[in-house]
Amino acid sequence: MLTLVRHGRTEANRSGLLLGRIDAELDPLGRAQAAAVARSIGPVDRVVCSPLARTRATAEAWGGSVEVDDRWIELDYGDLDGTPMRDVDADLWRRWRSDVAFAPPGGESLRSLGERVRAACEDLAPAARDGHVVVVTHVSPIKAAAAWAMGVGDEVSWRMFVAPASVTRIAVGDRGPSLHGFNDVAHLTDVAPA
Repeated sequence: MLTLVRHGRTEANRSGLLLGRIDAELDPLGRAQAAAVARSIGPVDRVVCSPLARTRATAEAWGGSVEVDDRWIELDYGDLDGTPMRDVDADLWRRWRSDVAFAPPGGESLRSLGERVRAACEDLAPAARDGHVVVVTHVSPIKAAAAWAMGVGDEVSWRMFVAPASVTRIAVGDRGPSLHGFNDVAHLTDVAPA
């Protein structure tokens, strides 16, 4: 099983900012979410995460060694990183949502992100076929991994929502990957927002 976990909440997430490569820390709720998701999933064979602090802190909740893989880093929002979502120009949003090759100024396209995440998924597939691998990552890489599992294009990412500390499960078998669960937050019922 390949289990994808979005990191716990940060102050930037709570404030509705585009949070890409800014290295934000978990807020108190985010730390509680990280503990809850690790308890819910339980022991695993391997934990991999993005290099950013919010994913590292969430991954450390498993209490063992953590492998860092840069391919699981969030989409590079370029000049828009840290911008309130409500302040992004409507024409830019339309262009971005209609073209997977579009990259915001100084940033990365969904197509580029999809290529690196699909390669990371393929590399983890043998370990996920024989064991349980958890990847702690971000919104856009989780959407790209779900697209990989379903065999669809990167444009589907605009039709998905990924909550903080949510769980997405991809089974990997002889016939390839299949999506077994998406954006599960049942383990967070006892973790109240602050």
